Amino acid sequence: MRAFPLFRFRLLRYSQLRDDCWHSLIISLLRGLAALQVAAAHLRNEFLPSMRTLIDPSPWYQVLAFFTGFAHQSVVLFFLISGWLVGGSLLNKMNRPQALKIYAIDRVSRLWTVMIPACALMVALGIASGALNPRSVDFSAANAYSWTALAGNLAGLQTVILPQFGGNYALWSLSNESWYYLMFPLLLLYLAGRRRAACAAALMSIAAFLPFAITLYFVIWLLAAGCSRVRLDCGMPVRLLLLLLLSLLSVHFRFEGSNDDLVLASFGQDLLLSLLILPLLCSTTNKAPDLTLIVPLRKIAALLSSFSFTLYVVHVPVIGVLHLLCARLYGQPVLRVDEVGSLGIYLGMLCFIVLFAYGFFRLFEAHTGLVRRFLKARLLTKPQPGLRAI
Repeated sequence: MRAFPLFRFRLLRYSQLRDDCWHSLIISLLRGLAALQVAAAHLRNEFLPSMRTLIDPSPWYQVLAFFTGFAHQSVVLFFLISGWLVGGSLLNKMNRPQALKIYAIDRVSRLWTVMIPACALMVALGIASGALNPRSVDFSAANAYSWTALAGNLAGLQTVILPQFGGNYALWSLSNESWYYLMFPLLLLYLAGRRRAACAAALMSIAAFLPFAITLYFVIWLLAAGCSRVRLDCGMPVRLLLLLLLSLLSVHFRFEGSNDDLVLASFGQDLLLSLLILPLLCSTTNKAPDLTLIVPLRKIAALLSSFSFTLYVVHVPVIGVLHLLCARLYGQPVLRVDEVGSLGIYLGMLCFIVLFAYGFFRLFEAHTGLVRRFLKARLLTKPQPGLRAI
């Protein structure tokens, strides 16, 4: 009987993006849970004190703080998923007609279909809270509600030279995403030998302009894009070992790592976690069976994933709305770590954020495909209906 190797790598001609494979199910589930994790972490940080400030926190709050303490790793996961899907998709389509125009339309429509309505929500919140005077027209770059900040956030300049619009601190990671969307096709053009001098100059200029951490984390995004072309054949013991190492290291870095921002000090730990996550994805590119438990799980994952971007973008303004309501109705903090009833209130607030985000998704992000078709019909020489965007 021939022994099967412990694992075997294979390079593929096309990135693996099929919806019926295990990795697609896993990515959808992880993307939705990561957005939920970030929202839960920010909600706890806004309404409850840090564990570091408490001498003897109650058991329920210790459990809550632990399970809502992986926001940093969740953002890194967003970058990995983005690299795999967006980078892998462009790799597959790079040699097709008008590929870069289609790519640009897909990326801008993906961001702006959510960002523009979310900015309108932030303006409304700013007016309601008194932070914004609707009668004043302000172009000051330092003002988070200025027209300059609005335009700059849509262009990915938040945390680079401008503040996050409306005080929505979650928008910082969209700056990374925006620049990665630009840098990746420039890198592909350079590697393909097309306008090398211009692409190299553009990449070096961008790297010099951006904060070092944004450029550094592009490495993780690129790793994911490259791994979308890799298949890892291995047995379940190898997958379980990778999953065990990933779990243990995630918990270790949760307590001992650098988790405040994506900086040089956190890059090593995030790279290590990425090098465990990506082999897991590469080993699950086979088709998932239509089993009784898989079908509902796929539906749940697809639902969570569908509005995960909206949830990420709008959860901070919704938390601001909750702050405003609590201040006007109660005039004092409504959550206390020494009252177990606060856990129920917290979970109710989290459910409200998720339901609001889903409704916001139905109003705006759900129509991204329509926006894309409209733009492609007017901006492309010949519409390409066969090119599916991610």
